[in-house]
Amino acid sequence: MMNMIGSSFRKLLQYPSAMAGIFVIALLVVVSIYTVIAIPYAEAIRLWRGGEEVWYRNPKFAPPTWFNLFSSRKFSESFAVSTVDGGIEKSTSPGSDDITTYTMTHTFDFAYDVYPQEMLLYVDSAYAKKQPFLSIEWITPDGRTMRISNFAVGEKFTYRFSQDEKLALKLRAEETIPALFSDPETGNVMKGQYQLVITGTTFEPDSNLDVEFVVHGQVFGLAGTDHARRDLTLPLLWGAPVALAFGLMAAIGTSVLTMTIAAIGTWYGTWIDQLIQRITEVNLVLPFFALMIMIGTFYSRSIWVILGATIILSIFTGAILAYRAVFLQVKESMYIEAAKAYGAGNGRIIFTYLIPRMIPLLIPSLVQAVPAFVFLEASLAVIGLGDPVLPTWGKIIQDAQANGALYKGYYYWVLEPAVLLVITGLAFAFLGFVLDRIFNPRLRDA
Repeated sequence: MMNMIGSSFRKLLQYPSAMAGIFVIALLVVVSIYTVIAIPYAEAIRLWRGGEEVWYRNPKFAPPTWFNLFSSRKFSESFAVSTVDGGIEKSTSPGSDDITTYTMTHTFDFAYDVYPQEMLLYVDSAYAKKQPFLSIEWITPDGRTMRISNFAVGEKFTYRFSQDEKLALKLRAEETIPALFSDPETGNVMKGQYQLVITGTTFEPDSNLDVEFVVHGQVFGLAGTDHARRDLTLPLLWGAPVALAFGLMAAIGTSVLTMTIAAIGTWYGTWIDQLIQRITEVNLVLPFFALMIMIGTFYSRSIWVILGATIILSIFTGAILAYRAVFLQVKESMYIEAAKAYGAGNGRIIFTYLIPRMIPLLIPSLVQAVPAFVFLEASLAVIGLGDPVLPTWGKIIQDAQANGALYKGYYYWVLEPAVLLVITGLAFAFLGFVLDRIFNPRLRDA
């Protein structure tokens, strides 16, 4: 057996397509292992189902940051800084009568051609009775200082620059964000160093002020964001282990059970073989995808239910007839007659002499079956019948379709999972074709 495996692997090295397939599959396995360890299942579900409280730092409908590498216009990138993590400099000046002044400053470079979507300031204060007071100033690259707003704050307060009508009137502009980043004379984007200065005053001892400054740019992260501000890196990463697990488990379960049932029916013959053939004939005329839709609609959309139904409905297919034809030939072999002569039982003959002879034919078909099951899981998710909990490639496409991604020009939202599905399918297909050529005696010398 080891000699056969070693010989087969050496033959695989002669096919570049097989090596490319192995490389992609190995990369998917590594990514899957990393994902499960770095983002545990419970954490992935929490993030995927989280709302604004989880993803408030992210902009909506933002393409990946690397879009700037291929665009003549540079889109503004998102960032978030706070006094807690040191991104915003914070100094304290105690005064008389329990009055304390906090000066919080953040300086950043803006070198983009497109304005940010939004800017927000999150204020977290601690006080007993007297609310702290906040003053915000904006300093532009040309040295102009604009007073943005003054207000008292509660324990939790959010200030949105774009929704401040008084600021819009002060700037004499319909849109606040473009006005803050524009040259007042030309109206063009003013590039350079901007500074946000926040002055806070507390009126009680042991009071405190912390702020977080969030800029929602036009691009974000490695994979972009969706309609719920979710970072698409999460479902793209978690889609790999889900796709591989579903595809491999369905392929292995279907192939092994099909071969075993075919061997049992062929060996025993009589009514057992007839029953298997009748079930196969009935199953061949059943609409597989329609049955999967009915199960997902009326029973459960759990991925385990879908996996079990897929295996059950895929056992009695045309493959069982192909295995049966080969087993009929193997059944009449001399070594089978010898095994019966020295008293080998039915189970021993089936699992020791019949089935092992089929393994060389089983391996290529098993590998080639994986893409079909991967696309099946994705297809069910696209039409809304995937697991409602898991973040998967199909779920990304379904969300994109439901929110009109293609009509609105958010092509990245659809192309990223679609490309991963195609690459995964091609990797297993390339490897399966080469394995079929190596193990199938009809193709070996073709």
